Amino acid sequence: MSGKGLRTGGLAAWSIRHPVGVTMIALAVIVLGFFALARLAIDLHPHIIYPEIVVRVLNPGVPAAVMEDQFTRQLEEQLAITEDAISVQSRTSEGNSTVNLSFPYGKDIDIALRDASTRLDRAKRFLPETPDPPLIYKRDPSQIPVIEFVVSSPLRDSVELRTWVDDVFSKWFITLPGVAAAEVGGGLNREIQILPDQQRLAGLGLEMQDLISALQRGNREAPAGRLQMSKQELSGRISGRYTSVRDLAELPLTLPGGEVIHLQEVAEIIDTHEDERLRARLNGIPGIKLSIQKQPNANTVAVVDAVRDRLVWLEQQGLMPPDIELRSVDDQSIYIRHALTNSATAAVSGAILAMLVVFVFLGNLRRTLIIGSAIPIAIMVTFVFMGVGGLTLNIMTLGGLALGVGLIVDNTIVMLENIYRHQRMGEGDLDAGTHAAEEVNSAIVASTSTNLAAVLPFLFIGGLTGLLFRELIFTISAAILASLVIALTLVPALAAKVHTLSEGALFGGPGRRHHAGPGQPELYRQAGDLFA
Repeated sequence: MSGKGLRTGGLAAWSIRHPVGVTMIALAVIVLGFFALARLAIDLHPHIIYPEIVVRVLNPGVPAAVMEDQFTRQLEEQLAITEDAISVQSRTSEGNSTVNLSFPYGKDIDIALRDASTRLDRAKRFLPETPDPPLIYKRDPSQIPVIEFVVSSPLRDSVELRTWVDDVFSKWFITLPGVAAAEVGGGLNREIQILPDQQRLAGLGLEMQDLISALQRGNREAPAGRLQMSKQELSGRISGRYTSVRDLAELPLTLPGGEVIHLQEVAEIIDTHEDERLRARLNGIPGIKLSIQKQPNANTVAVVDAVRDRLVWLEQQGLMPPDIELRSVDDQSIYIRHALTNSATAAVSGAILAMLVVFVFLGNLRRTLIIGSAIPIAIMVTFVFMGVGGLTLNIMTLGGLALGVGLIVDNTIVMLENIYRHQRMGEGDLDAGTHAAEEVNSAIVASTSTNLAAVLPFLFIGGLTGLLFRELIFTISAAILASLVIALTLVPALAAKVHTLSEGALFGGPGRRHHAGPGQPELYRQAGDLFA
């Protein structure tokens, strides 16, 4: 073989001369692929943030007409001039005013949220005072709870159960990795009601504002300065917060004449609950709903597993009261596991069927295994690209892998078949691999470029469709590029070492042998007889 042949063989010729190095590189790629796969987040769909900003104002009890005039119109005027906003929609109801800002797809929603927050700060100057400040947030599908529970107890009333879930149970989950929030809903919130006797207050010369001012002054904690000691310094505080209903009942009120009475003498104090606005039931028993939300980039399956592990730990530590009944009513990880299992099964089945078809045509197990090895290596390379690109393992990316399995074997079959043809002509290992690579290098690159040219334009599709299918196209493109590299490196390095010259069952029959030509060495003829 001449030096010119090695030069014209390009990367394939170099791989044939260095089979051990190429094999080691392939093994290193497999290891990197496993590491990348372990770090990939698992989700049902690609992470999509809708380009919408929502501003909401809550003012309970205010009629819808008043809310529209005092809040909705002001918010619309101020938020409409937000940069790149393409539409403004509002909805007004009793005690609720909501304004939606829409932006074009591809807009950085964090920048849009910052601009809209600035406009909202300007609009607050024209808005009346409300019990709660206006809320502004972006629409994010990741805010959907990943798992929901209903907590019930046959022994506790709704107020006591809600207090336990709010103050104790939910706090065990907010510190778990990947958990963004643990929201509690349903049940009855404890509420202390003070019902003043209007006639009694008027008779004593007091007004409602006097009562409100006394409640505010009596429920405070304030610093009391520092006490200097000879060897240390102590900080003090004035603790005046109410700790029980009895403390509230004994709140002193000063009359205009200087006399002091207690709050319970002019008002009725009731330890009750707020009005029930959300009702939850578990098997007919009142319950409390606990929703666990994950962080945007967290692994849904890992978060759900962490939550369930924490529940097992709470039971093992005896921290779950025996009267508490807990049932999972929604679990997003179930759908994700089923979808990923089906997609992975489709990809593996496609790979196995592709190898069977190749075996039928080639009729040789070793050559079939060479093509079969290209499939997992190309998939591992794709996992590395997915990790670098920040993609998640979802139905779109797994669908891209399943579609890419058929495209992966195209280049390898072309290279392997041409090397096999040159071996049948009686050429040696290096000559057969180099000449075969020289003939098909340009064809393999051209066919790969054609496939990429067919799928890459889909990356430039805008809107929601582009966001949904971008990861699918990225995965297919990465698999095609990986197949090109493998066809020019690993396949010729391994195929040049296989000397079996039998044909497949589809062409020539399973037992047909091709006898060596006059220039074929005796060793090749013996190998052909051995593996035919």
